[in-house]
Amino acid sequence: MTQILSPDSAAAQPVTAPPAAPPAAYGARRTLAILAVILTGQFMAVLDASIVNVAIPSIRSSLHTSGAALQLIVAGYVIAYAVLLVTGARLGDRFSQRRMFIAGLALFTLASLVCGLAWNEISLIVFRFAQGVGAAAMVPQIMTLIQRNFTGNARAKALSVYSAIISGGMVAGQVLGGLIVSADVGGSSWRGVFLVNVPIGLALLVVAPRVLPKVTQRFDRKLDLAGLTMLTAAVLALVLPLVLGRELNWPLWSWISLGACVLAFAAFIGIERAVAARDGEPLFSHRVLAAPGLLLTAATLFVVMATFGGWMFVMAIHLQSTLGYSALHAGLMFIPLGVTFAIAGMNWERIPHRFHAKMIPLGLVLAAASMVAIGALLRNGADVGPLVLVLLALCGVGNGLAFSPLMTRTLAKVPMSLAADASGILVTNVQLGIVVGIASFGTLFLGLAGSTALSASHALGGTAIAEGVTVLVAAGLSARAAR
Repeated sequence: MTQILSPDSAAAQPVTAPPAAPPAAYGARRTLAILAVILTGQFMAVLDASIVNVAIPSIRSSLHTSGAALQLIVAGYVIAYAVLLVTGARLGDRFSQRRMFIAGLALFTLASLVCGLAWNEISLIVFRFAQGVGAAAMVPQIMTLIQRNFTGNARAKALSVYSAIISGGMVAGQVLGGLIVSADVGGSSWRGVFLVNVPIGLALLVVAPRVLPKVTQRFDRKLDLAGLTMLTAAVLALVLPLVLGRELNWPLWSWISLGACVLAFAAFIGIERAVAARDGEPLFSHRVLAAPGLLLTAATLFVVMATFGGWMFVMAIHLQSTLGYSALHAGLMFIPLGVTFAIAGMNWERIPHRFHAKMIPLGLVLAAASMVAIGALLRNGADVGPLVLVLLALCGVGNGLAFSPLMTRTLAKVPMSLAADASGILVTNVQLGIVVGIASFGTLFLGLAGSTALSASHALGGTAIAEGVTVLVAAGLSARAAR
């Protein structure tokens, strides 16, 4: 990589800024403060991928939005977030992770404010995309800051907490969204799910410049604008018909778009190869993809988060629309899943090391069995009882024992020079998985649901079986990755 030139050097010799000091040099309090700041930013970004789910009925009645617009409000944030993550990681290498984290946080906070003040469906969709851009600038720096500033056991623990927050934030979004909408503070209703980010973001903007390392390694990274443009087009060609197709009765353009997305992804691969051939820096470089286990882990994470994101979305619809639960009641149902996910995700290293390779696929098998059992118990319109809550907790355990160690074990093998791009690729897969999962499993559920409560209840059972089979595919991929 080209090194940054020192502007004051008479000889104009290439120099690099020294790496950030390890946590021991900061002291325990400084280390904790760094982790608290960056992981709070991560939590806000993940939270906003799911917090809107339980606010959908309020948004519909307040802004008189169409079903298609509602789906874009949900998915628009994650689309922008996903396709820009690798570019955000590269900008962090170029301008420093500290600067990009603060810039992304500022944009995310501002966009959250204007989302809360949105006056119609178009403005809310646009501001949600802006939120996604801010998250894409902020989030990739978090993984890189952990990789470059924490070592040994401290890094492993930080990555475990990071992984737990990524998935726990989705569950927390459902719960917190229900609390905020039901509280209706000052008549804010759905607007509160966006405005809650503003005071937290402002507090972080005050603290972050004082806490984050001022000197980190910087590289004159090249931006792959052609690759970014084609990837964006490919993702939109895939996601938009999945999100809008059912609502619009699958018009011809939706099928053309799905076919075009295959060509667009093929063109993206061609562009990436061409960029690499002329010594450029493709978004998904071969050097990064060749890191031990990275490709299989990325595929596994995609499938895991597609099923997890789809399951959360479908359950939120079922609890509110089919069973008639309030936003608060529906949100509270996810607490067992969120708590056990976080506990398993942060404590899996306590399990003897010799079991780690088998733990991941076994955790996914447990998650698959739990989903199918929940679908069977609720398929006839039954209320959520103690057994379903236990199964939700087991689903959280299974996912927690898979997601966190997958991320941690793979990134531990990635060379430090590739940390930014590797983290960007993995988190991109996580976010794309969530988008595709919500669109595909949501479409399956709504398609099976029909117009009666009974058919909607049976639809949950059918969707749960599809989700369970998909998680078993992820279990097979994870078993291969472990080898």
